[in-house]
Amino acid sequence: MGMPVLRPADRESFVPLRDFATRAFSRAAGAPLITGNKLRLLKDATENYPAWLEAIRTAQRTIHFESYIIHADDTGRQFSEALAEKARQGVRVRVIYDWLGSLGRASRRFWKRLMESGIEVRCFNPPRLDSPLGWLRRDHRKMLSVDGRVGFVTGLCIGQRWVGDPANGIQPWRDTGVQIEGPAVADLEDAFAHMWALLGSPIPEADFAAVETPQPAGDAALRIVASYPNMAGLYRFDQLISALAEHSIWLTDAYFLGTAPYIKALGAAAKDGVDVRLLLPNASDVPLVRSLSRAGYRELLEAGVRVFEWNGPMMHAKTAVADGRWARVGSTNLNLASWLGNWELDVVAEDEPFAQEMERMYLDDLGRSTEIVLSAKKVIPLEPRARRRRDAGFAQGSARRAVTSLMRVSNTVGAAITSRRSLGPTEMVVLVSVAALLLGLALIAVLWPVAVIVPVVLFSAWVAVSLLIRAYRLHRARRVNARQSG
Repeated sequence: MGMPVLRPADRESFVPLRDFATRAFSRAAGAPLITGNKLRLLKDATENYPAWLEAIRTAQRTIHFESYIIHADDTGRQFSEALAEKARQGVRVRVIYDWLGSLGRASRRFWKRLMESGIEVRCFNPPRLDSPLGWLRRDHRKMLSVDGRVGFVTGLCIGQRWVGDPANGIQPWRDTGVQIEGPAVADLEDAFAHMWALLGSPIPEADFAAVETPQPAGDAALRIVASYPNMAGLYRFDQLISALAEHSIWLTDAYFLGTAPYIKALGAAAKDGVDVRLLLPNASDVPLVRSLSRAGYRELLEAGVRVFEWNGPMMHAKTAVADGRWARVGSTNLNLASWLGNWELDVVAEDEPFAQEMERMYLDDLGRSTEIVLSAKKVIPLEPRARRRRDAGFAQGSARRAVTSLMRVSNTVGAAITSRRSLGPTEMVVLVSVAALLLGLALIAVLWPVAVIVPVVLFSAWVAVSLLIRAYRLHRARRVNARQSG
C-alpha cells in the first residue's frame, strides 16, 4: 500500500495543519524549531563512521563526543587514536560514556590511555553507595559535535558489531544517523554542555566564546530534542504524530515495547486510513525484549498496523517518518525506559526532501524484511526455530538492556493483580512467565532459604546506609545554612 501523493491544492490546504503542528511539536517536545540547517542522512557504519572520523580530523578547537557504549575493539581503538591525536594537537576533546552501557566493553586501562593523551573523560552514573538503584537511569545519547560547526546524532554506538566481520560471515548491524550543519548545532552543543555539567565542573565560558555562531547552511528546519528522565518530550511528540498524520507513519525500532496508549494511538490511526508500518528486528541481542515485543503484535495487526521483521542480524535504528514531511532520527526507542527513564537525544526534522529520502531508505529496508500477518486462524506465522537460533547468533551482548522489558512486565502483572484494566490474550505469555519465575523463587526459598535471605539482607543494608548518608548530608547542609544566616 503506497503513500498517497499530495496534489498542489492538497498541499495548500495542508498549510494550516502544519502551522498548528509546529506550535504543538514545540510545546510537546520542549524544543524550538530551528531553520537554516543542512541535513545529511547516514546509513550504517559504512557512512556514519567515516563521516565522524573526517569531522574529527578537521577539528580546530573542540570535540564533544557522547556515547552509550564504547567498545575497546578495533573500531573503538580507531576512534580513540583519532581523538587522542587531536588532543595532542591542542584541541579540547571531551568524552562522556555510560557506565552500564560500556561495562565489560572497555577496561580501565582503555580510559586511562585516553586521559593520558589529554582527553577529558567523564563516566555517567556509576554505582554509588548513597544511591542503590540510581544506576538504572542511563545516558543513552549518541552524538558528536566538532568546533560548534558540524554535529551528528545517531543510533550507533562505537563497536565492531556495527561494522561486522565479512571474513567470518558476520553482517553489520543496521543503524541510522544524521549529520547537521547550521544553527541547530548550537543546541546540540548545549545538550552536551548540560550533561557535562551534570557530571562535574561545567565547560568554561571561554570555550563557548571562541566558537562562532553557526551560520545558515541550508533550508532544513529541525528540532534537537534532548530528553531526560520524566520529561516525556519525545513521547508526547510520538503521540502527536499518531494523531496528526494524514497519510503515513513509518516506524523503525530496536526494542519496541509500546505502552497501551501508544499502541492504541497507532491502531486508531491505522483504522482511520493512515498507512502505519512498524519495522522491528527478527534477531535481537535482548531475546526477552523480542519475545515481549512479539506478544503485542496481534493487537497491532488486528487494528491494521503492518508489522515487518528485519531479516539481517540486528535492526538497531530508531527512526520515524510521517506524511513525507516529519522525520525523526536518534537514540530513543519506543519503550518507557527511553521515553521516561533515560537521557536521550533525537533530531526531529520538518523537511520534505529529508523525509522523502528517509521514505526511500525505509522501502529499501522493507525489501530485506518479512511481513508478519494474521492467518485465517488468527495465528502469527513465525520463523522456524532453527532459523531464529541462527540469526540470534549474529547479535550478542548488551543484555543489560533487558531492564526496558520490565516496564511492560510490571504493567501487565499490576493490571492482573489490581484488575484496573482487562488483559488481552497476547499478555498470557507475560503472566505465565512471571508466574513461573515466582514459583521458582518460592521453591528456592523453601529449599535453600539462605540463597534468598542473604541478598535481601545485603540490599537492605545498602539502602539503609544510603539513607543515612543522605540524612547526614542534609544535616550538614542545614548547619552550614544556619551559620551563614547567623
